[in-house]
Amino acid sequence: MANWVYGFGAGDEHEIDRDRLGGKGAGLAEMVRMGLPVPPGITIVSDVCRYFYDHGRSFPDGLKEEVARGLGAVEEATGRRFGSGERPLLLSVRSGSRVSMPGMMDTILNLGLNDETVLSLSADTGDARFAWDSYRRFIQMYADVALGLDQEVFEELLEERLSELGHHSETQLTAGQLEDIVTSYKELLSEELDCDFPQDPFEQLWGAIAAVCASWTSARATAYRTLHNIPVEWGTAVNIQAMVFGNLGNGSATGVAFTRNPSTGENALYGEFLVNAQGEDVVAGIRTPQSVTEAGRIASGSEKPSLEKLMPEAFEELSRFAARLERQYGDMQDMEFTIERGKLWMLQTRGGKRAAGAAVKIAMDMADEGLISRREAIMRIDPATLDQMLHPTIRPEYRGTQIGSGLPASPGAVTGEIVFTAEEAIAAKAEKRRVILVRTETSPEDIHGMTSAVGVLTTRGGMTSHAAVVARGMGVPCVTGAGNMRVDRFDNILHGIGGVMLHAGDKVTIDGATGRVMKGAAPTQKPALSEDFQRLMVWADDVRRMKVRTNADTPADARAARDFGAEGIGLCRTEHMFFDGGRIHMMRRMILAETEEGRRAALDQLLPMQRDDFEALFSIMHGLPVTIRLLDPPLHEFLPKTDSEVDDVAVALGMDKLALRHRLDALYESNPMLGHRGCRLAISYPEITEMQARAIFEAAVAAARATGEAVVPEIMVPLVSLRAEFDYVKARIDAVAREVMSETGMEIEYLVGTMIELPRAALRAHKIAETSAFFSLGTNDLTQTTFGLSRDDAPGFIGTYQKKGIIERDPFVSLDFDGVGELMRMAVERGRQTKSDLQIGICGEHGGDPVSIRFCEGLALDYVSCSPFRVPTARLAAAQATIRQSQAESL
Repeated sequence: MANWVYGFGAGDEHEIDRDRLGGKGAGLAEMVRMGLPVPPGITIVSDVCRYFYDHGRSFPDGLKEEVARGLGAVEEATGRRFGSGERPLLLSVRSGSRVSMPGMMDTILNLGLNDETVLSLSADTGDARFAWDSYRRFIQMYADVALGLDQEVFEELLEERLSELGHHSETQLTAGQLEDIVTSYKELLSEELDCDFPQDPFEQLWGAIAAVCASWTSARATAYRTLHNIPVEWGTAVNIQAMVFGNLGNGSATGVAFTRNPSTGENALYGEFLVNAQGEDVVAGIRTPQSVTEAGRIASGSEKPSLEKLMPEAFEELSRFAARLERQYGDMQDMEFTIERGKLWMLQTRGGKRAAGAAVKIAMDMADEGLISRREAIMRIDPATLDQMLHPTIRPEYRGTQIGSGLPASPGAVTGEIVFTAEEAIAAKAEKRRVILVRTETSPEDIHGMTSAVGVLTTRGGMTSHAAVVARGMGVPCVTGAGNMRVDRFDNILHGIGGVMLHAGDKVTIDGATGRVMKGAAPTQKPALSEDFQRLMVWADDVRRMKVRTNADTPADARAARDFGAEGIGLCRTEHMFFDGGRIHMMRRMILAETEEGRRAALDQLLPMQRDDFEALFSIMHGLPVTIRLLDPPLHEFLPKTDSEVDDVAVALGMDKLALRHRLDALYESNPMLGHRGCRLAISYPEITEMQARAIFEAAVAAARATGEAVVPEIMVPLVSLRAEFDYVKARIDAVAREVMSETGMEIEYLVGTMIELPRAALRAHKIAETSAFFSLGTNDLTQTTFGLSRDDAPGFIGTYQKKGIIERDPFVSLDFDGVGELMRMAVERGRQTKSDLQIGICGEHGGDPVSIRFCEGLALDYVSCSPFRVPTARLAAAQATIRQSQAESL
């Protein structure tokens, strides 16, 4: 069988299989092939991680021998020996999923140090301070990652020792002081874990390998995988690499650089570095870094020298490597590098995380530069991130109190209450409170809190820190490195400029596009969509096959959707129109009436309101289709619930309170979701359908006369399971249409169709299609009725199902292809067997989900319909689905 281990940088030549080597391992192998300076190492393929979980956290036979052979080649290439000798070989052990998961899995640096090799390292480098600092770091990192002892206990000890010595930071510690701290660290570990720190380098190595594999299913990695739909079966590769040191004095450094600006997309090298530091210091945000370029330094207002000025030769070399790597991959690269005593080493290259606006600009620029094709540019953008570009910004005229500023790490202006921990953010979200997570710096453990907050603010860290990278990937507004602010983590106080002190629960506004932090709630405005965004949409429209409509019930929604490029309304939920102001009283009067005459009297008052609503929608969407769903929800949704509400309604409607309660009891349903709703209401109370149909047709006449364009209403009958149900309701609609045409003297073209949202309707689609003019797949209810669960109650356990691997995705977010999808496929195939040109679309919330849209393309649906602000997402996702479908068909 294929090897478990592949080498790089030590004379190895092999096929670069990204799925097995992971993104990091593949990138290292590719850089070696290109001739870039890469410290040699080995990659344990992701198959081992899967074996690890399938076999009780054990490793396959032969793996240790392969690792030993690979390390032998690394020893020969470096002239160093692992575990002993005058020139000890130290290793980094890092994860490497096939897709980037920044900060979500574990890393161990300086592996191989013990009480003997630390002395050898000191003698070899001539720098005792460096050697003992590296040993300190290793003990702390290894204890946390491999032994489960939280780093915080070491941090507390270190802070106490710094305070005793009168130092402000660990960089002031001498070699002797660091040696004492190492001794204290080992004693602390022995006391906490009742075991000694392992001195055998090979024991350290296999402990680290196991820890990296185990981190694939850690809480933070699982949360990130769930958020980004990364399958657990992929596993992670493990990269073991010879250490190079950025903390070997002031002639050494470590950093992260992007070939283009990840926030703006500007075609210029962008990055950050730290002098005399190791890589984890940069991404962890422990120290606020310096800019790689002089232009970046000036833009950030920093007085610390840039890499371009401080180490010009290394900067020039990094710039050349960046240009080569971008050409090689045809994409913006995220690179990690270390400079050891003036020599540049490349440690990683991967496609860089970027803000949505930057992603669009980069893709369009690269297409213009000839690096990629138009279709590649379309495929380069994650459709789910486009809503980031629709985030608001603070109004420019606003002159509120600015209490701090930092780096614009992830765009969007947002207001929220301050919370200081991830746990507080999670609890606040459960209470439906909007919060800003405020931290000195975030760590991977904060991922749950970041997903629960509407924004993130850190007082340390840079544009490449954990907070920045993860927030950009999630589309959460974020400001990092707000150095003129301070978090008091003991008293939970945020100190801002001007002596401002804010506590948990106080409101702040952050602007991730400018880096500003404002006290209180600041007014915001919608962003102006860039020219690049508009061009991308045009390119996508030129490619896609499916139309994109919107779900809109109000004129405001309809206008917004049309501005975003919607090609009609795929779902107008008429019941939403009845909840406003005085309408709810008329609706309640109609429902509570015990006779048809009473219901018709109330409906007569609702008719002009409903007609005005439809006329507005027809006028806004003139020339485009509008699909109107007849009244769907159970009547209890309109009725009062609490005792005080019942009393208020009785007064408003002039009803006796006791009589009202009796009527409410008569209307009570045990399971209203499966009860008296949809077409069942239309059959029981045809006068409701007649009123709605009249409002639609009279509005169509008025809008056609006002706009000069014919209106073709598409009237949708909900919750049909029997053709006879549909035929009964359609007959009432047709009768009203004839009446209105006779009264107005205008012919009205219209369609009457149905929603396919019940399994029986999917099974009998061939019969229903005989009289239905179109189908609209109502995937919200189809998912509920197929699974037999309530969308409102499912969140209580769906998360548990995902964590335990029972399901991959929430079926109410992305379609369940095997069950719900099979019923959809059946409805499409059977419906079109009866009527080959049957128009079929989807109007559930899945209509804006890129994964679901791809499935819809495979079914050859005519359109998807989604909420207004997801229209751009759907347009791009539909284009990508067309491209993928054509690629699949060409194979």
